[in-house]
Order: sequence, then C-alpha cells, then structure tokens
Amino acid sequence: MKLKIYTGQDRGLCIRGCGRQDRQLNTYDWLADVPGNAQTTDLVEVQFKNTRKGYYRNVNNLDLKKGDIVAVEANPGHDIGVVTLTGKLVELQIKKANLRSADDIKRIYRIAKPVDMDKYYEAKSREHSTMIQSRQIAKDLNLQMKIGDVEYQGDGNKAIFYYIADERVDFRQLIKVLAETFHVRIEMKQIGARQEAGRIGGTGPCGRELCCATWMKNFVSVSTGAARYQDISLNPQKLAGMCAKLKCCLNYEVDNYIEASRRLPSKEMVLQTQDNDYYLFKSDILAGMVTYSTDKKIPSNLETISARRALEVIEMNKRGEKPLSLLEDGAVKRQDKPVDLLAGESITRFDKAKKKKKSKSRNAKQVDARRQERQAGQGARPAAGKPAAKVSGNAPKQSGGGQPSGE
Repeated sequence: MKLKIYTGQDRGLCIRGCGRQDRQLNTYDWLADVPGNAQTTDLVEVQFKNTRKGYYRNVNNLDLKKGDIVAVEANPGHDIGVVTLTGKLVELQIKKANLRSADDIKRIYRIAKPVDMDKYYEAKSREHSTMIQSRQIAKDLNLQMKIGDVEYQGDGNKAIFYYIADERVDFRQLIKVLAETFHVRIEMKQIGARQEAGRIGGTGPCGRELCCATWMKNFVSVSTGAARYQDISLNPQKLAGMCAKLKCCLNYEVDNYIEASRRLPSKEMVLQTQDNDYYLFKSDILAGMVTYSTDKKIPSNLETISARRALEVIEMNKRGEKPLSLLEDGAVKRQDKPVDLLAGESITRFDKAKKKKKSKSRNAKQVDARRQERQAGQGARPAAGKPAAKVSGNAPKQSGGGQPSGE
C-alpha cells in the first residue's frame, strides 16, 4: 500500500476538490512580500467548508503558507481546514469578525497527515446522504424548518446541521433522533436566506457568481433607500436576488451616489427665467447633469444643464433676478428650422405606369399548342346521329386532286 504525502500545493488542491475552497472568501494579502510579515503574529486564518472560517494560534511555530491543510483544535477532537491568511492582516480580520476574547482562539495541532485526510474524505462522503435523511426526519416530526446543508468535522465525530426557519423551532426531539441515527455529536446552526444562498451558490443576473458565495463574509442590511438614492426603479422583481431578498450590490455604490447628490439642486426648487418656469424632470447624479421641463407632469421644452448652472439660476432667483434662459450666460437657445423631408420630391413619384404583361414562357407556349391541336382534332369528328358515308371498295381513284368522274 502506497502512502501519498500531502505537501505544498498538493495539499491545498486535495481538500479543495471536496468543495469550493479555491474561490471562496479569498483575502488578498498585500503584505505577503514584506520580509518577516509571518513572524509578526502567530495568528492564522483557516477556512473550512463553504463560508465557515476560524482563527487559530500557531503555538508549534509551524512553517505555514497559504493553501496548507492543517489539523486544528475542535470540541471534541480535531478538524481539517485550509490556511487562507497569515501575518499582520489576520489581526485586522479578527477585529472585523468581532472576536471579544482571545480565549476563543484555539490552536493548530499539525499539518494534516495522510491518516487525517483519509478520515476527512470518509466523513465528507456522508454529508449529502445525511442531509437527505435528516430532512425526512424533520418532516416526520412536523417541524417547520429546512435543513440546507450538513458539515461533518474532519475526524467525523461531530456534524453541523445548517437550517433555515421563519419562526422559532423546538428541535430538542430532532437532536435526539439525529444522534441515535448517525451516532455523532449534533450541532444545529440557524442561518438566513442570504447565508443559505452563499452556501448553495449560483450565478447572478450580472453573469458572475454570487458575491455571497465568493468573497462576502459579513452581510449588511439592505433597504429600499439605497435604490432611491441611485434613482433605481422600485421593482421588486429586479431588486431581489437569488435569495428573494434585496440584492447586496445595492449597497456597493450608494455612498458615491449620496456624495454626488449633495452637489445637485433640490428637487422642489423651481427655476424662473424671463420666458418660463422650469421644474426638475430628471437628473444624472454621477454626471452632475439635470434636466428641466416647463410642465410638472409631462416632458415639455426640456433643457439639460449642469448642476452648477442650476445653482447659479437659483441664486439669481433668490436675489429677484431672472436670466434670459437656463443656458450658460443666459444665452438664448437657437431655434432649429423645421426640416422638410419632402423637399425636392415629385408629387407624382408614386404614379407608375402599369407593368406590361410578361411574355409567356416556353412551357406555356407548348401547353397552348397542345390545347389547340386537341381542339382541332375534336372539330374534325362527324356530328352526333349522322353515320359516316361508306366508301365501296370499287370506287374509282381520284385523279389530280379534282372531283371524281361519274357517268
């Protein structure tokens, strides 16, 4: 029996084959090239199945690099994970994760051995069947919950059941049945719709993989106010993501829109000129352009100007002044002459002579010739009721084509 030694990049590729570890929640280590960065702290970030991460201490001073598979402390036993970050940035990640006490940080035992990996693969192979069977058990107990995923610990002594439920669920009886069925320690962890979408994965309407399944770790509350700031139509079907909640990407650019909207005039302000009053019709927030109409409800005599020019007109109105127009320096908009699309066209261009009949084709001529021959043959037949004259065998022959001679 040959034993495979999991070292270097092979260790990372081996465990990634069981999940989506190679494209999940990666953190760019911009201090990786700094000499001595790894020795600044003994804290290490370790990632497990899907979106679950943990932080551990390298008490044994192991030479760990990103992608190494390690055996870490768990309760009970040990777990298997992939090193995703080392050095100074781990301390910043811990602050971001809001870990209150350093006692919560456990230890890294060793780099995973072939025996550890064999146990790991054996435990992972039971996850899908366990999830299907646990769903049936929850259904038999009439529990209003959905078990979305099951994760076995690296040594197979513990299983985490991720479930989603709209209301509070009493799963004490469920835990007893699951423990008797699978003979492992049971841990129930409730997740929301966003976390469930992140664990399942998928492709968004933008054509890329879901953010919650690739790099997002903390989920921030999303409200319809983010759509209002960006002038997005409040259409629930377009604003909802794969999880049936508001898309997380609505928060990505809302700060820029809020900052840019501060440089725009108020929507309630009416711009007065010497010829008319103008009302705000629409605005391009990032470009800093606003469009005004002479009617409050419909687009009429639209004028598009910069936000700076609109603020200048508002200041002039406050002083009691009215510019000639909304254009820069009060310039009057040049009226374009109407274009006559029929100029130079003849009024008889549609009066065309009748088309001549096309000459008959060769086949048509042959058909007409056959028809005439048949008609000629029918005309030479004797009339009905009159027998044809009999000609005796001794009849004299005709001579010269004239009438026969008779006596």
